[in-house]
Amino acid sequence: MKSKWWQEAVVYQIYCKSFYDSNGDGIGDLPGVMEKLPQLKELGINCIWFTPIYTSPQVDNGYDVADYKDIDPAYGTLEDFKRLLDMAHSLGIKIVMDMVLNHSSDKCRWFQEAKKSRDNPYRNYYIWHDGKPDGSEPNNWGNYFYEGKGSAWEWDENTQQYYLHYYSKHMPDLNWEYEPLRQEVYAMMRWWLDMGVDGFRLDVITSLKKPEGFPDYPGQLEVNGYAIGREQRCNVPGIHEIIQEMNREVFSRYDCMTVGEASRVNSVTGADYIRADRKELDSLYHFDICHRLPKPPTVLEYKQAQMRWYKTLENNAWLAQHLSNHDYPRQVSRFGDDTTYRVESAKMLATLTHTMPGTPYVYQGEEIGMTNVEFPTIEQYNDPYTVGQYHALTKAGEPEETVWAKLRPISRDNPRTPYQWDDSENAGFTTGKPWLEVNPRYKEINVVADRAMENSIFAYYQKLIALRKENPAMVNGTLEMLLPEHPEVVMYLRKTCRQTLLVVCNFSGKEIRVELPAEVKAHGWQRILTNREDTIPSLERSRWLPWEAEIYELRC
Repeated sequence: MKSKWWQEAVVYQIYCKSFYDSNGDGIGDLPGVMEKLPQLKELGINCIWFTPIYTSPQVDNGYDVADYKDIDPAYGTLEDFKRLLDMAHSLGIKIVMDMVLNHSSDKCRWFQEAKKSRDNPYRNYYIWHDGKPDGSEPNNWGNYFYEGKGSAWEWDENTQQYYLHYYSKHMPDLNWEYEPLRQEVYAMMRWWLDMGVDGFRLDVITSLKKPEGFPDYPGQLEVNGYAIGREQRCNVPGIHEIIQEMNREVFSRYDCMTVGEASRVNSVTGADYIRADRKELDSLYHFDICHRLPKPPTVLEYKQAQMRWYKTLENNAWLAQHLSNHDYPRQVSRFGDDTTYRVESAKMLATLTHTMPGTPYVYQGEEIGMTNVEFPTIEQYNDPYTVGQYHALTKAGEPEETVWAKLRPISRDNPRTPYQWDDSENAGFTTGKPWLEVNPRYKEINVVADRAMENSIFAYYQKLIALRKENPAMVNGTLEMLLPEHPEVVMYLRKTCRQTLLVVCNFSGKEIRVELPAEVKAHGWQRILTNREDTIPSLERSRWLPWEAEIYELRC
């Protein structure tokens, strides 16, 4: 069966605010993206996912949408976007928009109307609730940003009710129980698809349905007596009916791609969102591997997670492969070695992402090995999670050095620092003052410096992407994990009826010796890609260098 276009795609995620500034105001913009499209075409990607570029007050860098049918002036105009869309399509690059449907900005016209009176036609677009008899919040739910007192409820003096906000008080949650709201959202999504947009990434899609009755959350009270209750906020019964309706009203009418941000799912519950017979989403990305917990998964945990989720694909479903994005640390800092073996580990991690089953996602800067940043003061950080947690933890008496040890490695500002184009001032990102400080390592790590290397990270990504287009096993092959208990080596086969590929990765910073499985030694193999040019192109060796990655094709 022929693959869908989004199964064969390589998706490049653009965080527009940090990509390239064309007018010197310190903020990346759409004309800047257009200027750099030829480089993305040269890289080989064929799909771009834009994080939100809609009109927004930027409380959460665009995830607080004020107008779902217009472009924020900082990024350009709707006409700029249409020109970009045409230019991208002419280059064979599709465009996927980020759709934020759990909440809007409090500056959105819907909310501005809703708070005028209790009988306003837009009142039920949001979730309003009376307080308890003593006037306190309706329940003990907390907001993710630890904003204010920490409650997920904000009092509206004019209408004498609380409204719900899982995130900032400036980001009120939408009421998906209300059909007029659903129909307005569906019409808006069709408007973008009719314009020519090729699909949507759906932000926190598993949170649209709220717990019936708004009960208090049991368990630990995390911030000033308020509970986050992450498990209770996701995958609430009734969520699938909402997404199935969304599919009927929007997705099924277009040849579009949908990928959901699926919080709090496992490989069993996740399948319910993406199995083809369910008629919900095309794919999702999960957080069994890419997360903000203090420690990244071990190599064994990585392999176990890949195999668990592979069983989902066996049930006529599809996944996204990623190790970082705008919400998570730079992958070479999180999973690799961003100092001694930065280049080698960046290439090894890319090998895994592009050869594991599913659609690979490249977050801007991964193709040159950009790293995390450690700003010395909280004033240099922008991320509401980081800022809110910093103040909450230090206020609670936790030593500052302990707080920094927790927050710096996982701050969402790590992947959001401006793209490093060259070694000029501000890394060539802007001629003005950048909205967020540039990573101080830009003199060493930038596009010009990387591409000047004989075996650059950029060139390695080009080879990987080209191989994926030329080798059907990388897209549709089965997955067979070899040496599943090895603590450092990730070795697996991708098989179709006509092709077998072997991938071998040393997921560690030390030289190791490996005894190849008999089923590998029994055949002849030809190496088609390596990230270490200082090795012999043969499996007939036992020495594997730190962060080494190799791809072989079965010959006999």
